[in-house]
Amino acid sequence: MSVADNLKLFRESKNLMQKEVYTEIGLKPAHYNKLEKGLVEPSIDILEKLSAFYNVTIDEIIHYSNATPKEVTIEDKTASEQVKLIAQLNEKDKNTVMNIIDTMLTKQKFQNFFEQNLQPNK
Repeated sequence: MSVADNLKLFRESKNLMQKEVYTEIGLKPAHYNKLEKGLVEPSIDILEKLSAFYNVTIDEIIHYSNATPKEVTIEDKTASEQVKLIAQLNEKDKNTVMNIIDTMLTKQKFQNFFEQNLQPNK
């Protein structure tokens, strides 16, 4: 789909009129209309304003789709497939996953240590 189609879909998915959008982002009516018709491409500045208005990323505006993404079920994957899926995450999410794994491994090591070394002798 084109950016113009995406702009229209995004606006309609929020049940907004063109006037509400172009007034909020500071465009003239004719210019916004040309954006939705694909007669002009939006500038980075306009994309930034639209992304702030819709509270989404510019990428989401450019690649917008009403299709619901297919759910990924991790438990069906092998360890190597899981690592590949984690590698596809953005850096912040990747670090979060790794921190969770590190925390769980550390907890398990402490638990094993205490069970082996601090249990009363029977």
